[in-house]
Amino acid sequence: MGMTGAAFAAVPLYRLFCQVTGFDGTVKRADKAPDRQLDQTVLIRFDTNVRGLPMIFRAEQISQRVRIGETGMAFFDVTNTSDQPIHATAAYNVVPERAGPYFQKLQCFCFEGQTIQPGQTMKFPVQYFVAPEMATDRESRGVEEITLSYTFYPSRGFDQASNAAQTTGAAG
Repeated sequence: MGMTGAAFAAVPLYRLFCQVTGFDGTVKRADKAPDRQLDQTVLIRFDTNVRGLPMIFRAEQISQRVRIGETGMAFFDVTNTSDQPIHATAAYNVVPERAGPYFQKLQCFCFEGQTIQPGQTMKFPVQYFVAPEMATDRESRGVEEITLSYTFYPSRGFDQASNAAQTTGAAG
């Protein structure tokens, strides 16, 4: 029974570890923006995916160019194409992985689960920055492009099997 409990706890604990450390390209949550901006810029690309849900999910913009240390804002649209509420959570990561510890979010829909009503379209903001320390880190110096990727998946109370045929995703 203890092993079963440990197996269920492993995924949330691993996700928490990755979010705190930036390990495996996982984005860190920040409390405040940096106090300095560099002249160096980086191109941020946005990728959206859906797993097992009847929804359309897309970024309003394909990419943004921001200065390192500057706070950026991106918007994402989600539409529930089914006739029942969807309870979903968005998992996220960045590529290249070595940029993970430096790509940080101040605000994100991915910090908590979402409920989207039948036919409803919601707009979600993400406020982020690339920490200035990335420019001096030997491993990440020279990164000119970062892809922020989200995948929405069912989180609770949704009959995934009966709606699998309706599943729609959009990459952006």
